[in-house]
Amino acid sequence: MNFKPLIAEFVATFTLVFIGVGAIAMDFITNGSVGLTGIAIAHGLAIAVMVGAVGAISGAHINPAVTIGFLTIGKIDLKTAAGYIVSQCLGAIFAAFLIKQCIPAEALTAVKMGIPAVSDLASVTVSMALVTEIVLTFLLMFVIYGVAVDKRAPKFGALLIGMTVTLDIFMGGPISGAAMNPARHLGPALMGGGLENIWIYWVGPIIGSVLAAMLYHHVLAEKES
Repeated sequence: MNFKPLIAEFVATFTLVFIGVGAIAMDFITNGSVGLTGIAIAHGLAIAVMVGAVGAISGAHINPAVTIGFLTIGKIDLKTAAGYIVSQCLGAIFAAFLIKQCIPAEALTAVKMGIPAVSDLASVTVSMALVTEIVLTFLLMFVIYGVAVDKRAPKFGALLIGMTVTLDIFMGGPISGAAMNPARHLGPALMGGGLENIWIYWVGPIIGSVLAAMLYHHVLAEKES
């Protein structure tokens, strides 16, 4: 087995969770100076730089939902997909563990470990959060296919993928936490004890990713000769 792609997925997902949770904690420590904009940009930049860094090694999935999306259209085999998903989840868990060694406990407690969660607003329902995760991940996977898989794609796909994460968080952060990624939820949830509604952050992103992958692959992509 080639372990290089697995290591790449581990490091890339580690980066997303470490920087993402760290930015949320810094917003608390700096009395809100980071804000939703800063948090969204931090997540987007983490994705952009890691897509650029490991895209040539693993394809830079950095997300179990993305891997499952590619699996459903035959872009990755089952054995490799399983290895990617395990590596992504382990990277997220290790990042959540290590962030606890870097940031004061009171800050992480205040932000609930940066775990994507359904909004505390009484008017926001679980179904709203689920649909939000489906739509946001659909958009993310759609862009990933369009800029990283389609041979007609521009050469700056990493930036566009990172920007998609950023704009998704602008919309969905206050509703569902805008995880778009089961590993982004799993690592902090395991380390912070926030596993309620975990199904939303697996079911929603997987549905969105699979729908986008199938639409682009079967309808929009050029057929291979």
